[in-house]
Amino acid sequence: ATQLPIRAVLEAQRLADQVDQVTYFWIFNGMSMTAAPEVITEFTSRPEVRSINLDEIIPAPAPVPSLAPSVSSLSASEENLTVINAPALWQLGFQGQGVVVANMDSGVSVSHPDLAAQWRGGTNSWFDPYGEHPTSPSDLAGHGTATMGVMVGRDAGGTDIGVAPLAQWIAVKIFDDRGNATATAIHLGFQWLLDPDGDPSTPDAPHVVNNSWRIGNTGCDLAFQLDLQALRAADIVPVFSAGNTGPGDATSVSPANNPEAFAVGATDNLDQIYVESARGPAACGELSTLYPEMVAPGVDIRTTDLYGTYQTASGTSLAAPHLAGALALLWSAYPNLTVAQQEAALLKGAVDLGSPGADNTFGQGRLDVLAAYGWLVESTQLSITNLDSPDPVAAGAMLTYTLAITNAGPSAASMVTVTDELPAGVTYGGALGDGWSCSHAGGSVTCTRPSLGLEVAPSITITVTAPEDGGTITNTATVSGYEIDLDPRDNT
Repeated sequence: ATQLPIRAVLEAQRLADQVDQVTYFWIFNGMSMTAAPEVITEFTSRPEVRSINLDEIIPAPAPVPSLAPSVSSLSASEENLTVINAPALWQLGFQGQGVVVANMDSGVSVSHPDLAAQWRGGTNSWFDPYGEHPTSPSDLAGHGTATMGVMVGRDAGGTDIGVAPLAQWIAVKIFDDRGNATATAIHLGFQWLLDPDGDPSTPDAPHVVNNSWRIGNTGCDLAFQLDLQALRAADIVPVFSAGNTGPGDATSVSPANNPEAFAVGATDNLDQIYVESARGPAACGELSTLYPEMVAPGVDIRTTDLYGTYQTASGTSLAAPHLAGALALLWSAYPNLTVAQQEAALLKGAVDLGSPGADNTFGQGRLDVLAAYGWLVESTQLSITNLDSPDPVAAGAMLTYTLAITNAGPSAASMVTVTDELPAGVTYGGALGDGWSCSHAGGSVTCTRPSLGLEVAPSITITVTAPEDGGTITNTATVSGYEIDLDPRDNT
């Protein structure tokens, strides 16, 4: 709605040959255009325009080649996979089935025997914003093929190479055939990921997105912050490689150092830091300036290459897809994880490296997907079901609705708290429920109850009076649980 006046101006300028190539975005409230200088100058004075930026040209990254030959090991799985305990999750039955992963990269070689079967296929599984390869996945550089191989590669070359071999993949080719990306194309890529088929009623967005790329050198650039916020709102963790800009301090890169990103540094299979892995603190003013969030194997990683072959490469570009693949395994086990649950599981399960506690070299520690899964198993998984949204009601009528609290985990919370945000004009009339204690202030109803070791806490019924104009009452409620954590790693 707020774009309508600007769109009218742009259409008039287009007819006057002053504006060309206008792209309107919905992932954030903005647009991209090529225009005459006087048009840009005019837009700087419009009160509804917050900022104007040059459409950046971003060069594609390349994996750092290793001296190690690209040969398979003698074991069934490559060592980097056993380091993060991926095969242990496979033995439990979780290999990424039912999960869709995506990368934003140079493309993917769809004919590779380790990747061909996992491509989801169809018009909603590949996006090339430049139109160079509009219908079928392609990769001229090999970087995207390498990152996808770490996420979902199988064993056609003699060993397991991918963290989640039964996951499906889709991809965005954000770098053109010359190896460059524009900010416009990257925005379009993020936007496409949220709705690949252009139909909001069909759930075809990926569960996991890997980004092994960066903008320029070290420093803070928030050009894609709104895109990352949109992904998180859809419960997609924006996984980013931390950057090969180390070993100095304060060498974080964007967008990995944006507060909304999950940055992954690189270690070798002996848990030593990769010398070029970027170090913190972060440059973008996060609540905690810790950088990276975690580390994962990224040295001498055997993965897929072009023409059905394999490559052995090093760098944080290979570390990040380990974490993205690990998320796919967790999604297989728990299909409705929120962003907060995904991140908490990864961080709680991390193996502490370096000096005790979190630091700006290893972050919270090295990825251990089995421990992350164990944390999810042991923790409470509280959710709200049967949250009624009453149909239009008579003005001033009294009505009730029930919130049912369910714990999908085997461990009960020591206390459950439900917060219900009442719409404007609704009057609170009280709440009933065994063992619940409720208070009402500032439009919010907060109810707490000891769980008493129950896996399903009793429901609570809230009574309200409809506003004087009647209509539909749409309320929002959240639930949280507090448990006694006996995890010896943090002694709480």
